[in-house]
Amino acid sequence: MLDKAGIAFLAVMAVAPVAAVGAEYRLLGALKGEVRNPAGTAQMGAVVSLYNRYERFIQKTLTDASGRFEFKSLAPDQYAVRVNLSTYIPANRTNIPVKAGMESYLSIELATIFSSIELVYTAPSAAASVMTDEWKWVLRSSGVTRPVLRALPGLDVHLPGAARSRNSNFELTRGLMRLSAGSEGAASALGPEPDLGTAFALATTVFGGNELRVLGNLGYASSLGTPVTAFRTSYSGASSPDLELTVRQVAMRHIAGQRLLGGYGGMGHSPLLRTMSAKVMDRQQITGEVTLEYGALLESVAFLDRMTIFSPFARLSTNLGVAGVFEMAYSTGAPPLDLLSPAASEGTLQSDMVGLAMFPRISLRGGHARVQRTESYEAGYRRLMGPWTLSAAAYHDRIRDAAFTVASPAGALSPMDLLPDIASNSSIFNLGNYQSDGVMSSVSRAFGDDWSAGIGFGWSGMLAPNAAEATGGDPAAMRSHFSVARRVWGSARLTGLFRKTGTRIAANYTWTPDGVVPSTHAWMTQRIGPQSGLNFQVRQPLPSSGFMPGRFEMTAEVRNLLAAGYMPIPARDGRTIYLVQFPRSLRGGFSFIF
Repeated sequence: MLDKAGIAFLAVMAVAPVAAVGAEYRLLGALKGEVRNPAGTAQMGAVVSLYNRYERFIQKTLTDASGRFEFKSLAPDQYAVRVNLSTYIPANRTNIPVKAGMESYLSIELATIFSSIELVYTAPSAAASVMTDEWKWVLRSSGVTRPVLRALPGLDVHLPGAARSRNSNFELTRGLMRLSAGSEGAASALGPEPDLGTAFALATTVFGGNELRVLGNLGYASSLGTPVTAFRTSYSGASSPDLELTVRQVAMRHIAGQRLLGGYGGMGHSPLLRTMSAKVMDRQQITGEVTLEYGALLESVAFLDRMTIFSPFARLSTNLGVAGVFEMAYSTGAPPLDLLSPAASEGTLQSDMVGLAMFPRISLRGGHARVQRTESYEAGYRRLMGPWTLSAAAYHDRIRDAAFTVASPAGALSPMDLLPDIASNSSIFNLGNYQSDGVMSSVSRAFGDDWSAGIGFGWSGMLAPNAAEATGGDPAAMRSHFSVARRVWGSARLTGLFRKTGTRIAANYTWTPDGVVPSTHAWMTQRIGPQSGLNFQVRQPLPSSGFMPGRFEMTAEVRNLLAAGYMPIPARDGRTIYLVQFPRSLRGGFSFIF
């Protein structure tokens, strides 16, 4: 019969190999991640390359069907990761920490303009916990083996889940601060954005793997001489729908040198435009090849009148393997930013800022406020063939209370039908209801890892005057003078990275015929979202000192440089009214990312 010393010796002999293996694992770390596009779809076959702190290649791997990858048994150090996939801008990140006995998890988003890599969390590695919880507690509860455990300082007998839960809240916090200004604000199919703003975004982990985001934008509409504010809080979890709450406010003051609607309804003060919206979105993997993304936006708008907009949206994606991907999408009410092409959404915290400052497209009709609502049906197809990407799509839109930008001389149009534009020195005019449809096809090619180019063409419904000359002045007459006509358009784009300086550029040009105003369709199944005229975007990282925890970046953006789509309309008094969908704008920004 064994005495206590013998039992202790056997326990040591049993635990020693496991402890040795555990010690070996604790000397190493792991790097994992997931690659998705801006719509949240997993990207299979992406090449993930791993480099050391001196930018020397170590190894590479491919993402699986779920978009996941993993590098095991890494020595504790700082690493760099580069992700490449045809038709997308490569994503790069340096100074990724890998600690002994820990695994770092990356969230990678590939886009056609600006891709990004975010460090989501650093948690204890599953490989480090070689001994199961049952064995740890059995050995710990034995009076004979308890001294043995005390003699092994390298053996962690605590429950790994407990350590993770203690550090899960606020374990990883990242943020972005941006100061932007320009000659005029941005305007798109989504809505207007103020031309000067101080924006911030903060994201942190709560309750395990869930994420909480808080964003704010304190802008200034120079055309109105009034501040603009917007705040948003969002919550997303791995097993729960994404929730989002947004509030915005701006004071609508002057137009054409007169106080807006000074005598309307006895209102002599500056009316406030206030919006509050709540959004919920979820994703379901119906089968291994079919994914459903769906959600809804409930928005309340208070300006002269109170309006409530319910905007459901959904997209069904079917992965056909080597045959490509087929998608169908539907939305009504406000454009769904979550489903839009990367041209409208840049991803991660940057994409949240893009949507935060965008007010609904509001106009006046007979002194009453109206909100533009669009019902869209779209089907698209996309196929990868080596470095080439082929895609095609078709859509049908029903637009109510279409809001268009007009540059109108004082007194040319009734103030009861003009609303100051918070994104420019122009005004917003209600052009009524119409329907539009169209098709498009595009082909793009990747040149190495840093550059890509593409062309597209199609036809879509555009607004054209019924007669040779449309006479402005009477709002009802202006609406009746326009109808939808199918016109051909073409586009070309180029994106690239100058590796030595880190400069990223994106340029695109869309040609449309003269004498028409382009449509406002927001593509939900396509990587290329045509924008009117000539557009440039530049992002330049700035050198940062070692004592700063983040990095700095300069941005510049020019939209519709050649003023495409400006339609002159002669007024009755001989002056000219210009109708345009996407005004020319110039913006620049300075960002601090941490």
